[in-house]
Amino acid sequence: MKKLTLLIIVLGIISCQPSQKQAPVQPESPQGKFVVYQVFTRLFGNTNTTNKSWGSIEENGVGKFNDFTDRALDTLKSMGITHIWYTGVPHHCVITDYTKYGISNDDPDVVKGRAGSPYAVKDYFNVNPDLAVDPAKRMEEFEALIARTHKHGMKVIIDIVPNHVARNYQSLSKPEGVNDFGENDDISVEYKRHNNFYYIPGEAFKVPESLNGYRPLGGEKHLLADDWFDENPAKWTGNGSRLAQPNFYDWYETVKVNYGVKPDGSYDFDVLPDDYDTKDYKAHFEFWQGKDVPDSWQKFLDIALFWMEKGVDGFRYDMAEMVPVEFWSYMNSTLKMKNPDAFLLAEVYNPALYRDYIHKGKMDYLYDKVELYDTLKHIMQGHGSTDHLTAIYDGLKDIEHHMLHFLENHDEQRIASNDFAGSAEKGKPAMVVSTCLSTSPTMIYFGQNVGEPGDENMGFGSETRTSIFDYCGVPAHQRWMNNGTFDGGQSTPVEKELHTFYKRLLKFSAHSAALMGEYREIHSYNRKNTKGYTDKIFSFVRWNEDEQLIIVSNFDDSGHKFQLKLDEETVKELKLKNGKCILTDQLSGNPNFELQVEDGTAIIDIKMVGLESLILKL
Repeated sequence: MKKLTLLIIVLGIISCQPSQKQAPVQPESPQGKFVVYQVFTRLFGNTNTTNKSWGSIEENGVGKFNDFTDRALDTLKSMGITHIWYTGVPHHCVITDYTKYGISNDDPDVVKGRAGSPYAVKDYFNVNPDLAVDPAKRMEEFEALIARTHKHGMKVIIDIVPNHVARNYQSLSKPEGVNDFGENDDISVEYKRHNNFYYIPGEAFKVPESLNGYRPLGGEKHLLADDWFDENPAKWTGNGSRLAQPNFYDWYETVKVNYGVKPDGSYDFDVLPDDYDTKDYKAHFEFWQGKDVPDSWQKFLDIALFWMEKGVDGFRYDMAEMVPVEFWSYMNSTLKMKNPDAFLLAEVYNPALYRDYIHKGKMDYLYDKVELYDTLKHIMQGHGSTDHLTAIYDGLKDIEHHMLHFLENHDEQRIASNDFAGSAEKGKPAMVVSTCLSTSPTMIYFGQNVGEPGDENMGFGSETRTSIFDYCGVPAHQRWMNNGTFDGGQSTPVEKELHTFYKRLLKFSAHSAALMGEYREIHSYNRKNTKGYTDKIFSFVRWNEDEQLIIVSNFDDSGHKFQLKLDEETVKELKLKNGKCILTDQLSGNPNFELQVEDGTAIIDIKMVGLESLILKL
């Protein structure tokens, strides 16, 4: 078996003394970090390996809700997973014909791929019919999945996409008394406060001009693929384009939702007082009571409450920064009044907006994408420096708990893809840093644990990202899944070793008390004072009253040998006294590490192979 590329070293709370009997190690905390497993629901259980470009559901297969069996969920739970984000659940546009179930066909001219984008939702009050064994009972099958997930001790997250809906939004399942988006709009004007959409009066929608020879469905003949879609007057496109004929690279399959923001950018609703960034969700909830809010606000609140009634525990909000923060205050405070433990995660990419969306918008978590993820990606690719990591933590210190960490998701390239790192092994030290750096949740994307490269060209979109638009199988994930046994029976030795690494790291993080405690970097001190310690290595300390951790990651393909030093202040924080301690690696159980404390400083002899990391438990 290959040597693990990570060693986690945990320092116990007992001081190092040369002739003192060691006290018992404290038990693990019952709850450490949240660990989110993002899964593209229609791909997870698919065992079909055909992978024909633009292949139909019959040719390439599709996963179902029922593929998340007790065995599958038990396996995920054993990895330390606390929350499952089931991506692509709400009913979005698809090309497969479901007219016998009363579902209208979707037009390929405004659908990306054959299976459709999960972010072009067609009906918010039902689920994707592709995911059900019996499409007529698709909601019942999803409700059963919610119950199974809860039975295995994990919580359920689904997407809500408030910025836009499918261009042909039409809910067949809406509750009595609920109007569709746009049903009561005044379409003679560009903007009206209670309109759900923005309009381009006097102009009809035109399908974007194709680029690079693109044809819907790969050029396959289809009755509705005729370069025409009936929408008159045209609506603004989801990404904000105000053209009746949007660009091919616009989100042309969607339309922008109006939240009471006038075309000139001014607000047509009450604005939160400045001091509300210091108030809790209860105060925010009270602020909105009795206030007249735009119709779209109420519609999306009703949608979120509908899913919470089904047992959904939280939401991932797509492109949240394109929706005003006041709406989030209104919606999230209401959801928290219903369920204070609701998990509310937002996609926000502008660091200047982070604190507003956390403090005023009452988001629990935001993507730490443009700072931590992008920096780690550059380091993994070989042209970044770990010196930059210290400033990232310091800059986000006041909100570090709210910045969810990840290395892969459905929007990003797979680590193993040639355009990213070309090797899943290079993600190991980055995953250690990403997981252990702060108290925030960690997210892993399905297939990441076995090094899926995402190099299939399935139709719409480019390689290096597992397709979210077409039907396909995910080869490395399928080998690990092994026809539903989830034992890695078909995995390669490298894939098995990688899965073991992820399982041990994530499970450890889900129970580590120290990872919910204090942080101190020792990287800068070692860069100045330690020979052989380079900017391809990163080290820091995590601790609380029950547990202490030293974490060192080597991002270099080559090995390094040096004496890791703990400065006087760190020794004081860890309450270490003169003497020697034997330290044990928590992933491999290797006890062959020694911490020597003398006169206020501490030294550990480190010998690391390429892409390895070190951390020590008393």
